[in-house]
Amino acid sequence: MIRRVSTTSSLSATAFGSFMKWSFKSSHFHGESLDSSVSPLLIPGVHVFHCPDVVGIVAKLSDCIAAKGGNILGYDVFVPENKNVFYSRSEFIFDPVKWPRSQMGEDFETIARKFNALSSVVRVPSLDPKYKIALLLSKQDHCLVEMLHKWQDGKLPVDITCVISNHERAPNTHIMRFLQRHGISYHYLPTTDQNKIEEEILELVKDTDFIVLARYMQVLSGNFLKGYGKDVINIHHGLLPSFKGRSPAKQAFDAGVKLIGATTHFVTEELDSGPIIEQMVERVSHRDNLRSFVQKSEDLEKKCLMKAIKSYCELRVLPYGTHKTVVF
Repeated sequence: MIRRVSTTSSLSATAFGSFMKWSFKSSHFHGESLDSSVSPLLIPGVHVFHCPDVVGIVAKLSDCIAAKGGNILGYDVFVPENKNVFYSRSEFIFDPVKWPRSQMGEDFETIARKFNALSSVVRVPSLDPKYKIALLLSKQDHCLVEMLHKWQDGKLPVDITCVISNHERAPNTHIMRFLQRHGISYHYLPTTDQNKIEEEILELVKDTDFIVLARYMQVLSGNFLKGYGKDVINIHHGLLPSFKGRSPAKQAFDAGVKLIGATTHFVTEELDSGPIIEQMVERVSHRDNLRSFVQKSEDLEKKCLMKAIKSYCELRVLPYGTHKTVVF
């Protein structure tokens, strides 16, 4: 059992009264990005908060935004039942002249200290640098191609610093021409069971904010994960926890399943067991052959990975316990 609290749920009288002092411009908070066209003077910001659960957190956070002339567009709270933990995510607009970005960070940090927060992150997309990421992949290109095209169209809010692969690609291919045209470096690092070349990879990704495994068919060691020290996001070609290991689509096909899936999750030392960010499914039937089965699976992988990365960049993903996530 869990208790989920949102702006339409029952809050304490103090918190609810604090909310009512300013209007919520929109109720489309879930799944939609902020529109900075609301006012030429106002720009959007996002704040996520994770701390022990006590009375007054919502009121204090909303007071902080309102006191600086900001306006909350959406607010979501999650408090698990029988657990002393609080999660929240707020979207708001503000005037950067009245509330400078540096001061905003200090104001939220003051609240974080007051409530002994485990995490307090604020992001202003129009002012803050984009996340820098590295993409790792093996032989299959479909996830990489999807990410590159979405990035080119401005639908992937990141800077791609490099692409790393344990498979070589000819210089005249579509992917290599695309990377060269956009100044994205490609690194071919052949791996073996005895040498995963992890030190070389760590050197290439040391300045990134997180790594995306876009069908990288190598297991990253615990030493690599500790050495990198930041999040690594993987797309698994199956609906975890079922059909682990190699050829999950073939396993599911042979089992005669009626649903196939894809799973995006954080990478941990335990293979395919990291906290899940996103999952997608699609129906299949006896009319599908293995080719259509695999095609549907790859389409799911592309969509699932893109949605997870977008959610991560929009600060919608928070760790929940050891094996779970909160995804607002």
